[in-house]
Amino acid sequence: MTSFLPFSDDLSKYQALIDLLPVAIFIKDAESKILLINKACELQWGLSLKKVYGTDASQFFPPEQMEQFLAKDQEVFINAKQVDFEEIIWNSTLEQNRFVHTFKKPLYDKSGKPLYLVGMSVDITERKKAEQRITEMATHDLLTGLPNRALLKDRIEQALEHCRRNQKQVAVLFIDLDHFKVINDSLGHDVGDLLLMEVATRFVSVVRSEDTVVRQGGDEFIILLSNLDNELGAEEVAYKIIDVLILPFLIDGKELNISCSIGISLFPSDGENIWTLLKNSDIAMYHAKKSGRNNFKFFTPEMNRQAKERHIMEVGLRNALKRNELQLYYQPIVNVDGSKMKSMEVLLRWRHPKKGLVCPNKFIRVAEETGMIVPIGEWVLRQSCLQIKAWYQKGYEVPRLAINLSAMQFRQKNLVACIAGILDEIGLGGHCLTLEITESELIENVEETIRTLKQLSALGIEISVDDFGTGYSNLSFLKRYQINTLKIDHSFVRDITTDLDDTAIIHAIIAMAHNLNIYVIAEGVETNKQLAFLVSHGCSSFQGFYFSKPLLAAEIESRMLLAN
Repeated sequence: MTSFLPFSDDLSKYQALIDLLPVAIFIKDAESKILLINKACELQWGLSLKKVYGTDASQFFPPEQMEQFLAKDQEVFINAKQVDFEEIIWNSTLEQNRFVHTFKKPLYDKSGKPLYLVGMSVDITERKKAEQRITEMATHDLLTGLPNRALLKDRIEQALEHCRRNQKQVAVLFIDLDHFKVINDSLGHDVGDLLLMEVATRFVSVVRSEDTVVRQGGDEFIILLSNLDNELGAEEVAYKIIDVLILPFLIDGKELNISCSIGISLFPSDGENIWTLLKNSDIAMYHAKKSGRNNFKFFTPEMNRQAKERHIMEVGLRNALKRNELQLYYQPIVNVDGSKMKSMEVLLRWRHPKKGLVCPNKFIRVAEETGMIVPIGEWVLRQSCLQIKAWYQKGYEVPRLAINLSAMQFRQKNLVACIAGILDEIGLGGHCLTLEITESELIENVEETIRTLKQLSALGIEISVDDFGTGYSNLSFLKRYQINTLKIDHSFVRDITTDLDDTAIIHAIIAMAHNLNIYVIAEGVETNKQLAFLVSHGCSSFQGFYFSKPLLAAEIESRMLLAN
């Protein structure tokens, strides 16, 4: 049905009516000259009717916008039908572009001839901004503003397709900040977040505009480099990333230092799809961590083999507790002639269904990295206490059992409560246990360490420092701790008869320990010459194959019977 105007030339009488409408209304003639706009339109355009009346408004809007306006006007008149579309208009008052949804429709006279064009436009700028924010939230990290993993997938797929056609290389750099958790735990997540934002800014500053820096999550970042001729381009960026973190960060008035470990995989040699490249760069990053951090590693097939072996080890270790595959051995700590056991160190073994007896150096690192060391450590404590109780019930005189605590176990908030609970559950006192901690654990969070050691000592538990001499502390530093025993690391004992440095170190440790009333045990004693040297320097307790290998509980019982 055709529409027609019930008026001819006088449009002004409708001004008051359309001014009441909240949406922008405008009327043009067949030559696209503006005849009428309402108040809402004046606000939307930033122009008054007086300025635009009778003009095509070309002087008030950018040329590219006017071309679009006029083209749509002609479409309405030529096709004699309504059109609606989204467009951008310039608001001269606000001096900014606005997004509007516009409807244009012809109006006819009584003869059916298109006489006027009436338009209506709704400002959708805020909706567009909201849509953009939603899109950014879905594809960008909210903290740093960097692209996130969802957008990375699209970017990598585009880069791979481009480089396939042009025979170029793509590099994926997987970056993990070193010891970031320490900053988060000690200074709080607010400081940690500010640091992450500054780190992100520095990473962006060292790559090309065509490259993509992504925050993977937490303290992990991924950088996508495309159009590379060879691996040297990736190596150059890796060096830049490491270098850009050298300068300290000033965060919330605090000067912070951070480094990172980087793993690099290359397309097409290390993978031809996004998931393989990400997996392999992650594996390479893990090796960079193992190599001392603050460096980078390129992925190699050997890394993949090791990663598979590690995964198999991890799965097997998780099942070892359930399947009762873990086993305890006990190595005596004796006096000079080996006639009296002063204590025994508890040693963990894994009786693997296929590999046989597996020593701790093959699986403890995996247990620590996966967090399995905590339940395994609790199992060792409980089984050791149960064994002590069983020996007591058989009437044996049982020396203290020395149990190793990993760094992760020692940092557990409920450590003391857990040990006290096990002792209470089994009906033992703390006097039956010695807990061995490594030297490096003493220098981390000193006040908390002192508090924990005091609480353990209050239970009657003795504290021994294992592998002493390999860390960073010194004997005078030990005055602050509740330390009963030092164990001289076997690496010093091994060469004491030939290495003058080892000789001097052991002599100093024994002499100073005696002055501080700290008991000394030499571990790794394997020869009579080593024993004679240690005795001559005042050491009176020993552990090693010279006296006994680690033994099962039944073999220890045989020794106890002989001793009795």
